[in-house]
Amino acid sequence: MLTIISFLGFTLFVAFVAWYATRKTDEKSADGYYLGGRSLGAITIAGSLLLTNLSAEQIVGLNGQAFAEGLMVMAWETLAAIAMIFTAIYLLPKYMKKGITTIPEFVEKRFDQQTKALLSILFLFAYGIVLLPTILYSGSLAFSTMFDLPNIMGVTPWTVIWICVITIGLIGMVYAIFGGLKAVAVSDLINAIGLLIGGLLIPIFGLLLIGDGDLGSGLGILWDTNPEKFKMKGAVDSSIPFGTIFTGMMLAQIYYWGTNQSILQRVFGAKSLKEGQKGMLLAAFVKFVIPIIVVLPGIIAWHVFEGQLDNPDQAYPALVAKVLPGAFTGFFAAVLFGAVLSSFNSLLNSSATLFGFDLYRMYFKKDATEVETVKAGKTFGIGLAVVSMLIAPFIAFAPDGLFSYIQQSLGSLSVPILAVVMTGVLTKKVPAIGAKVVMVGGVLLYLISLLLLEPHFRETAVSMAQSQGITDLNELSIIKAKAYPHYLHVMGILFVFNIIVMLVFGWLKPKKSITEEETTDVIDITPWKYAFVVGAVIALLVISTYFIFS
Repeated sequence: MLTIISFLGFTLFVAFVAWYATRKTDEKSADGYYLGGRSLGAITIAGSLLLTNLSAEQIVGLNGQAFAEGLMVMAWETLAAIAMIFTAIYLLPKYMKKGITTIPEFVEKRFDQQTKALLSILFLFAYGIVLLPTILYSGSLAFSTMFDLPNIMGVTPWTVIWICVITIGLIGMVYAIFGGLKAVAVSDLINAIGLLIGGLLIPIFGLLLIGDGDLGSGLGILWDTNPEKFKMKGAVDSSIPFGTIFTGMMLAQIYYWGTNQSILQRVFGAKSLKEGQKGMLLAAFVKFVIPIIVVLPGIIAWHVFEGQLDNPDQAYPALVAKVLPGAFTGFFAAVLFGAVLSSFNSLLNSSATLFGFDLYRMYFKKDATEVETVKAGKTFGIGLAVVSMLIAPFIAFAPDGLFSYIQQSLGSLSVPILAVVMTGVLTKKVPAIGAKVVMVGGVLLYLISLLLLEPHFRETAVSMAQSQGITDLNELSIIKAKAYPHYLHVMGILFVFNIIVMLVFGWLKPKKSITEEETTDVIDITPWKYAFVVGAVIALLVISTYFIFS
């Protein structure tokens, strides 16, 4: 009963504060609904950025990888801070001085309307097929495992996943479609604070369990008995070979933090460029300590359960169920529920923005009013939410785990999107046809590599090795890994190829009319004078972690 009361109490508190903070915002205007009236401050932006990113798919997925492979998966979090610094210092000033609402809008100003439409469609595919379903599935898996719902409800785990997916999806739709960005951002801030507090409690209670009540002793035992889990450099056959942090992983991070609409929409809602930069750099600093929440519990779970779990993605919820005292369970469930809703409704809000701004006015009703545009975006968001709810449960069958599914699937879209945006930022003469060829061809090349070439070369290499009498599993694993470049290396190779293709188009068919630089008067675009210094300090902290654990 205490669990239920604390869960409902915290959830209703967040909903009330979000309503109270947004009751005077004009949700019928585009700026009001999509950008919170351009009124967000640095702390609200930082909280919203963190919770948009740090949802169940991050917590469950990364801890699942840490359970299987150890500390090296921390690279996903530490490199994120570097990408956020790059975005805050270099990309944000270029975006915000144009007063844009969406990244495709930026692309339209640089290329043309058709390029913008293609980019919007790629974003919507990424959200509807990859990100929204994984958020729903991971949240459902967490609640199902934490509260042992199959036994409590007397139904199969598969049925529980469906029930949780539909419940979370319906509530998320209400938040996102009827609340607008400001409601999302305010609820994000409260839930981010709760998630940081609750998230830190899990490794603390886990270490206390290992150390029989002594935190330091627990950490010592964990370190001494599982040395293989505290290596930062991934082997060639691991999910993150060390070399990949310099190729595709860095590109994936810059795509996510520097060109991803659902992330940047929080910053575009800033009251000024200075507040946007402060918010992103504050989030980057917090990202530096996030591995305590999204990596360490997975290693603790490996020790506590002696590596014996059916599915590595169950590591985090299983640990929560084991170590968290009953009095905290309802609160943590509410915070995790808020985190799931945050990521889900953030993506829905961004999807509504992309459709309303970038597709509805272009192809469906050119003279649509702001009210009609917002309404069309909301309707599309509802449809996309339903599609994602139908896909979500089937992610249970992903062969390499939740987090790997996210990264590999997104690679097909992130590489061409990043290539087009970065070329648009850095050059003036590359024509729209170059961007269009890359956005279509880049996706196809990645899918051919992932679905056809990689399986063929790796299966062939393993078959040949076995025919030569090699039976050692570790040796076969290394042979398989070396037979074809890792998907993150493939992302790096294709990114360079896409850039070259666009530059060739710029050389053969240079754009004749160069768009003049424009500066908005909607917000103050004076940069924060300490942005570079603060960014440099955070970058040094991040780099130091590799020396500590190398």
